Amino acid sequence: MNTQEKPSGNETHRTRKGYVTAGLASMMGTTIEWYDFFLYGTAAALIFNKIFFPAFDPITGTLAAFATYSVGFFARPLGGIVFGHFGDKVGRKSMLLITLLMMGIPTILIGLIPSYDQIGYWGAVLLVLMRFLQGIAVGGEWGGAVLMAVEHAPPGKKGFFGSLPQAGVAPGLILSSLAMGAVAKMPEADMLSWGWRIPFLASVILLLVGWFIRVKVAESPDFERMENRGKKVEIPVMEVLRKYPRETLVVVGARLAEVTWFYTTVTFALAYATGTLGIARTVMLDATIWGAVVALVMMPACGMLGDKIGHKWVFMLGTLGIVVCAPLFFNFLHTREVFWINAAAVLAIGLVYACLYGPEGSLFSSQFPPEVRYTGISLAVQVSGAIGGGLAPIMATWLLAKGGGDPAYVTWYLSALGVVACISAFKMHGTERFAGFSKPLAKPTLQGPTP
Repeated sequence: MNTQEKPSGNETHRTRKGYVTAGLASMMGTTIEWYDFFLYGTAAALIFNKIFFPAFDPITGTLAAFATYSVGFFARPLGGIVFGHFGDKVGRKSMLLITLLMMGIPTILIGLIPSYDQIGYWGAVLLVLMRFLQGIAVGGEWGGAVLMAVEHAPPGKKGFFGSLPQAGVAPGLILSSLAMGAVAKMPEADMLSWGWRIPFLASVILLLVGWFIRVKVAESPDFERMENRGKKVEIPVMEVLRKYPRETLVVVGARLAEVTWFYTTVTFALAYATGTLGIARTVMLDATIWGAVVALVMMPACGMLGDKIGHKWVFMLGTLGIVVCAPLFFNFLHTREVFWINAAAVLAIGLVYACLYGPEGSLFSSQFPPEVRYTGISLAVQVSGAIGGGLAPIMATWLLAKGGGDPAYVTWYLSALGVVACISAFKMHGTERFAGFSKPLAKPTLQGPTP
């Protein structure tokens, strides 16, 4: 190793102790980000059609509310490109602090938007604008959080540490479900007039906590090493499209099924179960919490399993789970019994989704070299998120209507995406491809860093 490539004393010390801080900070940060994002999805399914689109019939109003929900997904690729560009050129940490503010502040402002009765459809316009800013933030957030965890991780544990920001989705979902569950117990007049605003305004507390945690995290060792070696790329997105189109496409194909599965079984299922099956809102929100609790444990477990047997094999197990469990999920809901509704959520979120989402951080980031890694994973993941997550509730609602209320078409749609994802994951490179460049800095020893 030449002199300019040697890690500084600060870098060496951070490698020994800093990866734990980086992993936990990534998890806490994504918890806050996803609380904000899921809160909007739950409100879109249960409340916004009545607040901002009361002139429409119930089905059209729900579709309109889901359309505002989809705006956030369509903004994600833009956020991935913008924050990926600066994350690969300026650094990972600063981008994570900016995305945290861009997620938290619009969420607070959503809680202050006047209703249709007060300012007409201008309320919906403001809602779309805030949702757009949220989408840009999430588009840049995921890649940075995953890379801070994976690139700080010690040898042999990239899967586990990469699963920590993924696992942050579960407490975010739990907190948002608890908040909206408490609001749902209010008298409907109070809930619709002012109660629904409380969970959005309360996110100011989470925003402050998230900032305090993330500001303490050191910069990624991989980024600093890449910077020292002069490996920065002038326009990362062009480099990704020119040199890594195959890697981008297989990540898009794999992620498409995962994100569609999640938003179908969480957001669409909430509207379907309460509107079509007549299941109480609190029952569905409680079931979602049970599923998220199991996922909180299973995601790190799947990350660790990926470290042992290979991350793509764990992911492929999840894709097969989609094919097998899609019809079971809706059959369980149709029983209208609390036990089986809870079982459906645990199956969909706690098991199948955990197998997909847990190993993603390490698996997807290993497809790209450090100089374009932030851009590569952000672009691929957010494009598939816009297609899958953004259209999932709308597509499922349309397929349900085509089936005359029978969700058979929805299950076939999910199963087909599961097959595509399985093939895409099988085509991915192993995590050792860029290991020589992305391995952690040497642990401190009496002899100093390993050359």
